[in-house]
Amino acid sequence: MWQQRLKSQSLLEVAKKYGEFPVILETYRECLRDVLDLPALDGLLRSLHRREISLVEVETPRASPFASSLLFDYVATYMYEGDTPNAERRAAALSLDRDLLRELLGQEELRELIDAAALDEVEADLQRTSERMRAANADSLHDALRALGDLTRDEVEARALDGVDAEAMLDQLRGERRSVVMRIGGDDRWIAAEDAGLYRDAFGAVPPGGLPEVFLERVDDPLRKIIRRYARTHGPFTTAELQRRYLVDPSSVLRELERGGDLVRGELRPGGTEREWCDPDVLRRLRRASLASLRKEVEPAEQRALARLMPSWQGVDSAPPGGAGVDRLREVLVSLQGVALAPEVWERDVLPRRVGAYSHAWMDQLCASGELVWVGAGALGRSSGKVALYFRDDAPFLGPPPVKAERPEGDLHDAIRARLERGASFWTDLIADIEAEPVELQNALWDLAWTGEVTNDAFAPLRAPRLTLARAQRASAQRRFGRRRRPAAPQIQGRWSLTTSLFAEAPSYGQRTRAIAEILLERYGIVTRETVLAEGIPGGFAALYGELVNLETLGTARRGYFVEGLGGAQFALSAAVERLRGMRSDEPVGALVLAATDPANPYGATLPWPKREELGNRRPARVPGAYVVTIDAEPVLYVERGGKGLVALRDPLDEHGEPAAWIADALAALADEVHRGRIKRIAVERFDGESIIGSSFGALLIEAGFRQSPRKLTLTA
Repeated sequence: MWQQRLKSQSLLEVAKKYGEFPVILETYRECLRDVLDLPALDGLLRSLHRREISLVEVETPRASPFASSLLFDYVATYMYEGDTPNAERRAAALSLDRDLLRELLGQEELRELIDAAALDEVEADLQRTSERMRAANADSLHDALRALGDLTRDEVEARALDGVDAEAMLDQLRGERRSVVMRIGGDDRWIAAEDAGLYRDAFGAVPPGGLPEVFLERVDDPLRKIIRRYARTHGPFTTAELQRRYLVDPSSVLRELERGGDLVRGELRPGGTEREWCDPDVLRRLRRASLASLRKEVEPAEQRALARLMPSWQGVDSAPPGGAGVDRLREVLVSLQGVALAPEVWERDVLPRRVGAYSHAWMDQLCASGELVWVGAGALGRSSGKVALYFRDDAPFLGPPPVKAERPEGDLHDAIRARLERGASFWTDLIADIEAEPVELQNALWDLAWTGEVTNDAFAPLRAPRLTLARAQRASAQRRFGRRRRPAAPQIQGRWSLTTSLFAEAPSYGQRTRAIAEILLERYGIVTRETVLAEGIPGGFAALYGELVNLETLGTARRGYFVEGLGGAQFALSAAVERLRGMRSDEPVGALVLAATDPANPYGATLPWPKREELGNRRPARVPGAYVVTIDAEPVLYVERGGKGLVALRDPLDEHGEPAAWIADALAALADEVHRGRIKRIAVERFDGESIIGSSFGALLIEAGFRQSPRKLTLTA
């Protein structure tokens, strides 16, 4: 059916250009003649106009079959929307008519739809235990007794405002003969004086003397009236609850009330185990309150909620389910394919935070086996650069990372290309086949590597890409043959090859954009325009929009306005939306230290950095070696590359001119990262551009464990 709808939609796109296309004409004829019978409607309206037919308005207790079909769009709402987030599903179900919902489910199974918090709020109002409904004087307490019926002394005290003497109010009502005490259900309970005859006839209780005759007149169906009042002032209740309160069997009365439409029965209370009774008006009120709560839940979340989601979604600092190891590393790298980061950031900041215990040997194993390959994504100065990691099978679909640098040109670069076109080559083979100084050859080779033209089947060269070969050459020149032989230097290990073969069998443009859209959804959970622009994907958000829409059509993704301030076109996985909404509370999450370029850090990419006028030129940036400290998902401290400077991203002083309380928490979190070995060394010289030595912020660093020297404060792992 779904394929037929897609094919029909494609056909309609072509056919709608021609007004007399047979499919269009037949559709109109079938709708207006066979389905709606427009000629009969025309005749009916003319008969009404000529007053041959009379029109009578009738209000029915439930929707007619025709109206039900209009209220319940089954195909659009339920057959193809089963992957919607939980809040949308519950809101859609609660929007249905109660009788229609019962017809759909076989009985009223609202247990999963009623919001527990909304139920507590409604019950508190019905029972007058909420702050705004509690009694403040004798008159309001008398109104509560008339509305609620019998109450014990403890129940009366629970319905009086704090600081108000419930005992005094009861004595006043008793003295004025407006309230009396009767023995009901084995307890002494207070009731309004006008209900004395009602409880006498229902339970045989003896009213006190001195009451007016009008209060003691005979009452018809007293138990029915008491149960009706109980239902109007309570949420869903069971037969056993009512029986325990009044020590009578109310089953026959409850069934009679249900037959008369005064009570409904179903699985209503969240967490319940049996069917409950409920007043229809109370149930409608519960549905409205739950629906209001759910509609509030589906409102866009604040941006800080997204900052809370991303580290959790990417598994930062979460214990690996199966323990650390190569398998866990392989699992983590699936969603990180195509991210361009410096090699030291990969192995120092990103992978250890997601894998748990990390070993270089795991990465070497994946590269040596041919599963994983790295591709350069731009140089960073003379000694480093950025690389993106790919699984070899996925690389053709994702394509090479965007590189802004120009293609290196030169005789030596052309010679390396020509040699590698003949096949992969070890470093020693390149030296033998290309006439050039080893250092010059190495520099040219890395020029090609950083621009993404050349790669290596080992990860070790990335750990020391620009080390000179002089020491290795001197060691081998002293004595070539001996009892022991040194291992090859890291920068010359592995085989070098061109990346053209890696991306040679690239699929069509549509398949590539589909793969990129899927990997972004898997990596971030929620994809916005800002997310795509930060990734540097050619064509930007417009290039992926069509495939994101297709993923929505297939039910893989959801489109909506999930995070405020990030544009109206946002796409997300349903699980990410659920987790995002679960993180919208103000519950503190503590301090977190992330590398500035970590994909789990949304600031500077999806979200903007905080603006602080005092920063001047010391603006935070997503550069390798820099860190950001967040408290409750809000960035508060930026550690410049190399750790020489700290920049406060919010006002670091309180109203008394002293360091704010959050400074100590942020510095303690930073020191903890060093103690854990995640950051090898920090040597702070400046705080907000001022010398750290002798400042109040320096004293906080010393308290956190930093050691003082003449010009800086140092902490080493």
